[in-house]
This record gives sequence, structure tokens and C-alpha cells, in this order.
Amino acid sequence: MQVDPRRRRLVAVAPWIGLGIALALIALAMIVPPLLGQSVHIMSFPPLHAEWMPRLGPGTLPAVLLAVAASVWGVPLARRLRWGALLAIAYAAAVAWMVALATVDGWDGIGRILEHRYEYLGTAREVTDFGATLRDYIAHIPLDSEDNWPVHIAGHPPGALLFFVVLVRLGLGGGLAAGFVVLLVGATAALGVLTLLRRLGAEDAARRAAPFLAMGPAAIWFAVSADGMFAAVAAWGLCALGFAATAGRLGAMAAWSVLAGLLLGYCVMLSYGLPILGILALAVLALGRDWRPLPIAALAALAVVLAFAAFGFAWWEAFPVLVERYWDGVASRRQFTYWVWGNLAALAISAGPLVGAAIATTGARAIGWRSEVRPERVVIVLALAAAATIVAADLSQMSKAEVERIWLPFVPWLLVGTALLTERWRRAGFAGQLAFALVVQHLLVTSW
Repeated sequence: MQVDPRRRRLVAVAPWIGLGIALALIALAMIVPPLLGQSVHIMSFPPLHAEWMPRLGPGTLPAVLLAVAASVWGVPLARRLRWGALLAIAYAAAVAWMVALATVDGWDGIGRILEHRYEYLGTAREVTDFGATLRDYIAHIPLDSEDNWPVHIAGHPPGALLFFVVLVRLGLGGGLAAGFVVLLVGATAALGVLTLLRRLGAEDAARRAAPFLAMGPAAIWFAVSADGMFAAVAAWGLCALGFAATAGRLGAMAAWSVLAGLLLGYCVMLSYGLPILGILALAVLALGRDWRPLPIAALAALAVVLAFAAFGFAWWEAFPVLVERYWDGVASRRQFTYWVWGNLAALAISAGPLVGAAIATTGARAIGWRSEVRPERVVIVLALAAAATIVAADLSQMSKAEVERIWLPFVPWLLVGTALLTERWRRAGFAGQLAFALVVQHLLVTSW
């Protein structure tokens, strides 16, 4: 098939354009507020919820050694390893990378954030009757209510709190223990994405994207934020949906659909923003060319939401109350004119600047796209669906700032687009991602 020379040139320059835009957004997001004397109502280092604090720590040397080793061997190993070995090494690398980055601040770097008064763990330790907590949950969301919930509990459905209540009941309610659980669960998100890619007939694309999914700047937040756990639940839910859409037997299709619905339904109970995973879910079903799982998965997801409602928490009643609290608080002071693009800058830091190259390349490949190459089609559809979720989340105005953690469930799907980069771009880009993560972690102290 003859390739249009103009399209070939566009594909060649697209990664440079995307990378340049990502770096420009990051620079502008840092420069514009102080230049204009503008308060964007975040901590001292916009667009991140972070403070400037250059430092070295116990995790510095392991993190640097991991970054050097991964830069040299990551891309070629991902291409050559047996599939099972690739998944095992990707998980081990993800865990080691998260631990090394977090312990730049010592062991406190893993559990300290979860101990913050805004987080779930303190409240989880106080819960003795979760049913009663559900029945009173909505009443404690408004800012003017007596004993209103801490920020993160008020800002999320009770599925997130339930996760930490279970950890407390299991004897894992300390900051360090809970932090390690969140880290170990969050690290599986990459495996869910890779497994889905292979199931959809894009194993080569999975191998090309694997280093970027296992290690990158997002690990800074995956290691310490409950949103990393949300990302893993979302990844495995979408993976199960892909298995349902490609199952050969009716019984297997139904079973995988139920599992997908339960996981994605629980995502709805983890974060008010995660129903937009439906965009990615539709993309997965379109790639699997089977829409029969949709009603089964939807009913299973609805069952999760209704189960919480039966015990006293109705999502549809809580959401408008949460919106009111959101606009009564700092959101009303955070200017949308800054955050509509400042959010994208924060995302470019969290996902790493190469996410710009990946998205731009995906977009360039999609223009005038007629390819029947299965791996390319899978990558383009998933990456563009992930980009659509970001656009929807950004324009909703329900995520002004702090998206470096809030959008973690979407980051792996955006990075799938790295599979379309040339090997030269992937080798250099992966090394750049790791170096960028080291710089961010050693210069800034993040709060989520």
C-alpha cells in the first residue's frame, strides 16, 4: 500500500510537536502565575500541589541505579522476554521504582501522605459500624454540616473509605502498612493494560509500551495515593471487559462481563469522576467487536451501586451535595481560565512529557487512517479514547488542580500511544521519562 508522503512527514514530526507542546505547557503553568501576580490557589509550585524542596535521601541511589539499568535494558528486554517473564519483570520494576522514589523521603515517604488529616486512613480507624457510616455519609459532606468529612472522604463515594476500613480490620491500618498495600495494588495497573492489549491482538504493541507503563513519573503519585489503587481497579475492569468481548463461549462471555461490571461498578463507588471510564469501556467493546457484554456488565455495575444504596448511600443523591460542597470550597476561587490548560500541564508532569509525543503521534496516525493492522488499530482507539476522557474531565470543571493524582486512572491508557513511536524515540524517550521523574521527586515534595 502506498503511503501519502504528506502523512508520512506529519507522522515523523508529530512526536516533536507533541513533546514541545507538553514542555511548553509545563513551563507556562509554572511561569504565568508569578509573572502575572496571580494566585491559582494551590501550594507554592503550580501546577502541582507541591512545595519546592531540593533534597537527597535513602532512595536516591537505588532510584538512579534503577533508572540507568532500565534505560539501557528496558526497551530491548520488553521485546525479547517470554510473555509471563515480561509481566513479572514489569511488575517487579514498577514496585521497585515506586519504592525507590518514595523512599527518597525515607520510609515515611510511603505512609506519611495517607496519615494526613485530609486522607481516608484516620477516619477508617474510627469506623466501628460501616452500615451506620453509610447511612450518615451524605449528611457529613456539606462544609456547613457539623463534623463534616475530611476533604478526600467528602470528595469521594464511600468505596474508597471501605477499602481502608478493610485494611484496618486486617491489621494493616498503619500508614506504612497501608501505603505498601496501595503501592502493591497500584503497580498491577500496568499488568491489566498489558494483558488487555495482548488479548485484543496487540502483543507487539504491549511490548513496545511496557517500559512506559511500568516506570515513569506517575510512580511518584501511584506510590502514595489511593488514586493509584483506583487506577488498578479500573485497569482490571477494562481488561475483564476485553476478555468478555473476545470470549469464544457464551458462558465465558457472561462470566467475564459480570466481573468487568463489578470492578467498573466499584470504580463508580471509588470516585465521582470515574463513570467517564465508560468512554474507554465502549472503545474496548468496539475493538472486541462484540457488544453482548455491555448489558451484562452494566447490570453488574448497577448492582454494586444499588448495594451501597440499600445500605444507606445513594450515589445519585450524594453527587449534587458533593458538587455544592466543591463550589462552596476552594474550587470557586480556582480560575478556570488557568486550570483548563494548567490541568494539562499537571498531567504532562505526572504522565511525563513524552505523553505529548505519544498523543500527537496517535493523532497523526489516525488522520486519513485506513490501516487494517490490528495492533495499530488497538493502540489508536484506546489512546484516543483515553484522550477523550481527559477532555471530558477537564471541561467538567470538577477537577481544577490536583489532577496529577486524580487522573492517574487514565494515565496508563494515554501511554499506550508510546507503542506507535519509533524505537529511537522510545529508547531516548524512556530515558527522558525516568530522568524527569528523578528531577521532580528530588526537587519537589508532593502532597498527594
